Amino acid sequence: MQKIVIVGGGAAGMIAAFSAANNGKSVTLIEKNEKLGKKLYITGKGRCNVTANVNVPDFMLNVVSNPKFVYSAINNFTPQDMMSLLENHGLKLKTERGNRVFPESDKSSDVNKTLEKALINSGVDIILNTKVLKILVEDNVVKGVLTNNGEIPCDTVIVCTGGVSYQTTGSDGDGLKWAETFGHEIIPVKPSLVGIELKGQDFIEAQGLSLKNVSLTAKFEDKTVFTEFGEMLFTHFGVSGPIVLSCSAKINRLDLNKIKLVIDLKPALDFDTLDKRLLREFKENNTKIISNVMRSLLPKALIEIVLYRAGVPLDKNCSEISALERQSIIKTLKYFEFCVKKLRPIDEAIVTAGGINVKQINPKTMESKLIKNLHFAGEVLDIDAFTGGFNLQLAFATGYAAGKNC
Repeated sequence: MQKIVIVGGGAAGMIAAFSAANNGKSVTLIEKNEKLGKKLYITGKGRCNVTANVNVPDFMLNVVSNPKFVYSAINNFTPQDMMSLLENHGLKLKTERGNRVFPESDKSSDVNKTLEKALINSGVDIILNTKVLKILVEDNVVKGVLTNNGEIPCDTVIVCTGGVSYQTTGSDGDGLKWAETFGHEIIPVKPSLVGIELKGQDFIEAQGLSLKNVSLTAKFEDKTVFTEFGEMLFTHFGVSGPIVLSCSAKINRLDLNKIKLVIDLKPALDFDTLDKRLLREFKENNTKIISNVMRSLLPKALIEIVLYRAGVPLDKNCSEISALERQSIIKTLKYFEFCVKKLRPIDEAIVTAGGINVKQINPKTMESKLIKNLHFAGEVLDIDAFTGGFNLQLAFATGYAAGKNC
């Protein structure tokens, strides 16, 4: 019987093991931690957003890096296939806003328990607390692995060691180092789905402010590279929140010094409508100062920043606001602009962008084109997607492809 060793017991590794075992292979899954799926425990704020309940075309719209490469894997192991696997092993699921799929219990530990049960039922040999030190290769063919407890000979190795984000869960970049020693090109790793640090200081006044129903646009040398409507948050370092995390995935490979973030604080109102609204507010409150009247339009924490940028004194009476000043306020509301300093550290990132260049990987089998019987799956590859269960599904699907076709 063909013997498979899988290195890494995360999302990709567990499904690779399940897939290989259910295709008649003898499977050993090696995990350096004391338990499987350590990163799964903390995903979705401990609830584990396991996948996105969408069709394949919609799924592909949410893949940021190398969508063509992952298409075959996603098509052959869809989000619905993953949901069926979990449900068939006793886990009840629910689909929430944004097509996000969670365990009905809201406990990520239940996802791990279910996957572990599936592995045990499939006859997978699970080895914990064991670190793989080296992949053994002779004449460009895999022969086994060397662990801190000795050598394990095998016919095939599937590397599912993850990226380099959340290193406390074991993702320390080992898989990237091994791939590089075998001649694979490593696309430089970057943080993705992470907060964005801003230049300047005026955002500090808005620290802790959460904004809903705003539009965020990222411009690179005046070209729009990202735009999305939703929620965001001002922090001590800059901005975070759902649309900011998505934005980080689209700008992390660009020169951040050339990126400008533009917030439309009133996306539902065009210039003309907003002008009429301001005229009405100023007319009805013509004896009041503008900083008080702006409270009907803006959160208190933003009023001073907006008026300062618009060049309008805080204590100016509404009856004295000129047409030019009004236009300046509108422009500031619609184009609330910041320059990017940098992304937050990679260890804070939900996923790692970059990794093994997929041009050197077979997209149907996840096998290396350089070393026979060496496969890679999950975040170790240069693949990533937006939030909402898409990254976990990429790990599951590439793991499934590697396990089935190795």
